[in-house]
Amino acid sequence: MARYREPVLKRCRYLGISPTVIGIDKESNRKPAGNKHKKVSEYAIQLKEKQKLKFIYGVGEKQFRNYFKIALSKKGNTGELLLRILETRLDNVVFRLGYARTRAEARMQVTHGAFEVNGQKVDIPSYQVKPGDVIAVREIRKDNGTIKASVEETASRLIPTWLEKDLDNLSGKVVKEPARDEIDYPVEEHLIVELYSK
Repeated sequence: MARYREPVLKRCRYLGISPTVIGIDKESNRKPAGNKHKKVSEYAIQLKEKQKLKFIYGVGEKQFRNYFKIALSKKGNTGELLLRILETRLDNVVFRLGYARTRAEARMQVTHGAFEVNGQKVDIPSYQVKPGDVIAVREIRKDNGTIKASVEETASRLIPTWLEKDLDNLSGKVVKEPARDEIDYPVEEHLIVELYSK
């Protein structure tokens, strides 16, 4: 996961996103500073959108560029395909299901071997899940204190319609591929496509 040494709330404020997008239930009391009349270039706007998406999913530049190349090679809207690739990462699915408070925590839990896909242990956060896949907390990790605390704290978190959650078995299923309108945060992916197309 890309490491951002800048305070999270400060980074969220700069990128114009709510901290709840990355699983942090806090808001900064500071008001945005800076000259609002300053002219912002088209490149700066496009770059900021890319930085926003990288920050939300916690991926580095090299990995992000690779995802863009994969999206570009497929038929369809490149921006939407890019978002779909990012959404179907295993660490994001664990976060979306509420078995981790943040994507960073989800990545750590996956890396430590706390989850399985279709009954097989998977410890690669970037693993791409597919419709029909069942993601579950491994039997030996069901008493994990961090996972239990996450389940309690995220009880009110809305689960996207492309996922099904089975809280009794600490599992979830990918029902279908996520549609663009099911990705619920403000990002203009077409600006990222324009940036990489230069």
